[in-house]
Amino acid sequence: MLTPAFDLSQDADFLTVAIRVPHARVSEFDVYFQGADFRFYAKPYFLRLTLPGRIVENGSEKGSYDADKGIFTIQLPKETPGQHFEGLNMLTALLAPRKSRTAKPLVEEIGASEEGVEDDDEDFDWEIEQSPYEEVPESVLYPHGHYGFGGLRSGVFQRLQDEFSDVIDIKDPDFTPAAERRQKRVAAELAKFDPDHYLADFFEDEAVEQALQYNPWWTDMYSEMMAFMGKSQEQENHAALVSFSEEEKYQLRKFVHKSYLLDKRAQRQVYYSLIDILLAYCYDTRVNEGEKNVESAWNIRKLSPTLCWFETWTNVHDILVSFGRRVLCYPLYRHFKLVTKACRDTIKILQLGKSAVLKCLLDIHKIFQESDPAYILNDLYISDYCVWIQKAKSARLAALAEALKEAPLTKAQLGLEVNELEAAALLVREEEAARPASPAPSSEASDGSEASDGSASSARTTDPDSEPEGLAGKGAAGGGSLQGPVLDKSSALRADGHGLCGRSPIPGAAVRQGALPAFAPAPGRAGPLIQELGEQLEAVVRLSEPQGSPGPRRAQASSALPGRVGRASLADGHTSGLG
Repeated sequence: MLTPAFDLSQDADFLTVAIRVPHARVSEFDVYFQGADFRFYAKPYFLRLTLPGRIVENGSEKGSYDADKGIFTIQLPKETPGQHFEGLNMLTALLAPRKSRTAKPLVEEIGASEEGVEDDDEDFDWEIEQSPYEEVPESVLYPHGHYGFGGLRSGVFQRLQDEFSDVIDIKDPDFTPAAERRQKRVAAELAKFDPDHYLADFFEDEAVEQALQYNPWWTDMYSEMMAFMGKSQEQENHAALVSFSEEEKYQLRKFVHKSYLLDKRAQRQVYYSLIDILLAYCYDTRVNEGEKNVESAWNIRKLSPTLCWFETWTNVHDILVSFGRRVLCYPLYRHFKLVTKACRDTIKILQLGKSAVLKCLLDIHKIFQESDPAYILNDLYISDYCVWIQKAKSARLAALAEALKEAPLTKAQLGLEVNELEAAALLVREEEAARPASPAPSSEASDGSEASDGSASSARTTDPDSEPEGLAGKGAAGGGSLQGPVLDKSSALRADGHGLCGRSPIPGAAVRQGALPAFAPAPGRAGPLIQELGEQLEAVVRLSEPQGSPGPRRAQASSALPGRVGRASLADGHTSGLG
């Protein structure tokens, strides 16, 4: 039997079921409905729904068939006119058999709710649960590491560690207790932080600002929900804000319904991990402006410690600290504003209710399904979340949003010293901006430079071979610095095949741009530094000569200035003269 595509809608008096059966034998079909049960059969299709409210057969039911589209439309009267049926877009829950909807543990408290242990307390306490300290080795309680949805999985990676090492950061999760996972995760985050990358995004934040200005799909829905606040039928309008595409409905029909027997501790971890996953999803959606790419799966699983470290949580604050630290350590855009924006986005999604959360989870499921190594995370977490969230209470999600809203997060709490880093960087920028311009050369040096430049320019227009003498004379007479190319202690001249000198670094010499040390000593004596430099130049020129050359060759050093070109040639005679 095939499960057909279907859609449910309602008004005050009727529940409308639209069933698409394009290849059915329409001459033979059966419809049965009573109470919360609805069944439809038209070979080869069969549909069984467990409705969230009761319907009745009173003669006002209607049915029609569109032959062009192959759609049966059946209107069923509500047993209580005006009653609102919640969760009509939760297709997986509607397809569940009646008996599985009321699955109960083998041992249960007398008088507990009929809908399972999860609904026994409507108001969840999101404060940190405290209990007397008892040192019990976790290895005794859990001989194998537990992970996955509600901590229900173990032993998965004993044979698959090599295949999925790129998906998770933790090594050997089956034998790593939760406390050890947490220690290793925090150490890895602190070691990964790159101050240079963070400061680059802090000062050059054009791309970050563009991501912050983007409005994802839940922004408009949240605005509409706020506009509906205080009006009649608030719940109905609230549920109608989020709709699912045909592809998303197909995803919902493919899920296998399950019942999850979770104790209170496991329920808390499920809700907390949901926050963690949604934060990572909101970051990826915002920085990619709603477009999915090859890095989306990496972004989501890398920013979620639940997915890459199998982390379990005990309070909301730890979730925010870990998420903020990972945003500043791993992805392309590392800015604290993206952390706070993702938190606000997650709050909006939770306040929109389980339909909005389910829509996000379906998108994550699709992203992981299309990423070869990441699909294992669907089996461990996302598929179960897609089924479980359909029965979760929207009121409990709203309470979780309030807990998230009341948990402040500051840069100082991340443990990365970003406040000190930003302050130091801003101070350096202010000092550079306030630093005065370099003082102008003295009038004598300026006159000497101009005269030398004039002579050099004249030499360029007449005879290039006369340039060494002009430069040597200038150095001997004035000993001033030349404007333009740098020929300092950090460079030696080496002759190439054309007799021109290139620059060769001298080990241990300091590099200083913008000044040329004087080669000529003070009048009347030769300084030891000048003599040593002359010997180095002579040695480099001699080593650079090709073998078998008839004699010493003229070496020239050429360098370019903005707006002018200056060349200097040094022959053996000038070199010895420097000494």
